Amino acid sequence: MRRTQIVDALNAQGPMAEIKICGWVRTRRDSKGFSFLELNDGSCLTNIQVIVDETVPTYPVIKDVNTGASVEVTGELVESPGKGQKWEVRCTELKLFGVADAETFPLQKKRHSDEFLRTIAHLRPRTNKYGAAFRIRSEAAYAIHTFYRERGFFYVHTPILTGSDCEGAGEMFRVTTLPVTGAQKPESGDYFENDFFGRESNLTVSGQLEAELLAMGLGKVYTFGPTFRAENSNTPRHAAEFWMIEPEMAFADIHDDMDLGEEMTKYVVQHVLDNCADDLNLFASFVDKELMGRLETLVKEPFARVTYTEAIDILLAAKKDWEYPVSWGCDLQTEHERYLAEEHFRKPVIVRDYPKEIKAFYMRLNDDGKTVAAMDVLVPRIGELIGGSQREERLDVLESRIREIGQNIDDYWWYLDTRRFGTVPHAGFGMGFERLLMMLTGITNIRDVIPFPRTPSNIEF
Repeated sequence: MRRTQIVDALNAQGPMAEIKICGWVRTRRDSKGFSFLELNDGSCLTNIQVIVDETVPTYPVIKDVNTGASVEVTGELVESPGKGQKWEVRCTELKLFGVADAETFPLQKKRHSDEFLRTIAHLRPRTNKYGAAFRIRSEAAYAIHTFYRERGFFYVHTPILTGSDCEGAGEMFRVTTLPVTGAQKPESGDYFENDFFGRESNLTVSGQLEAELLAMGLGKVYTFGPTFRAENSNTPRHAAEFWMIEPEMAFADIHDDMDLGEEMTKYVVQHVLDNCADDLNLFASFVDKELMGRLETLVKEPFARVTYTEAIDILLAAKKDWEYPVSWGCDLQTEHERYLAEEHFRKPVIVRDYPKEIKAFYMRLNDDGKTVAAMDVLVPRIGELIGGSQREERLDVLESRIREIGQNIDDYWWYLDTRRFGTVPHAGFGMGFERLLMMLTGITNIRDVIPFPRTPSNIEF
């Protein structure tokens, strides 16, 4: 007999004379002549109750079935007389797969702090909160792929190993086969001459540049994969390894870019609202009481749209005691972004046309010569969710911008070729997947929306 997932058992249309379920024991409660087990297999938030009678041939193993133990139950799915549950299983055969010592198993029937659960990241998926978070993560990823497939985008895979720095920030993880000590210095003086690739290589900070190249042949593409930044930052919003969604569109401008970012965000949120009701309700009840209201507003109302200059005027008029002073030309900080989204507009807002000095070289220079066609989507509680731009398609302007930031033009010969041979207006953006999940759940620390977070001094699991 095939195993039935608990989510399917709980949603059964009628009783079943025979059923097999497996799972981990959340609780065991004994009474005279029988025991009650609460089982969960990760397929949904709700446990299913199992009644094990002492007449079951394998009943003696019940003494070893503690919280955390894994079991297989064969029996009958019947209507439950208990309040709040439709079905329960009357066990006819109980098999114990793995014990969990009651004295040492760290997850007991009580609330554990997030900080403690990060120290046992290998076990926290068995808790209600993290089981719900990672199911929502899965569903949101599915929604992203569905969104782009429905709109004619091709899913592409861009390199994780790279010889270029997309952002120009230099905060990258080096990848090398050279020994840590004792490497022989070549006559040229370039240590990397003897490395695997014959030059310095790193983990990518973005798949954008390669996605642009693919869009120049395929029209509309997106990449969805891991990216890496070697920032020694311990803030709740930063991790050394995280996932990015990065679409690129040929024959598109900044307005198409803003429209796509808004449409995609609304689509994913609506999909999760429609398909993860129980898991979302857990976060709305125990993590963030205002979560559902924010998500409903996001999908129902159009995003506000302002220029960077208008945003600066709004911030100056607020007369708040900013930690980071506001002036035209400053980069917007999280406190500024959150004020715009949470207090001024009270909904997501898209800010565009930023000063060129604070944005990357590949963003299209506007006619004023001072700003670039960049756009950021800002959302309540998170700040920046999406950062994108119309890309600079003019060869001479792009070469000038690369020189301005001190980069070597020769390193980007392949990127510049797309401007030499059939250049077109094009645009794209990057969305941090973990920030999207923080917005969806109300979780305030990025470490708690990714199963095994990579942060400074933290790579244990």
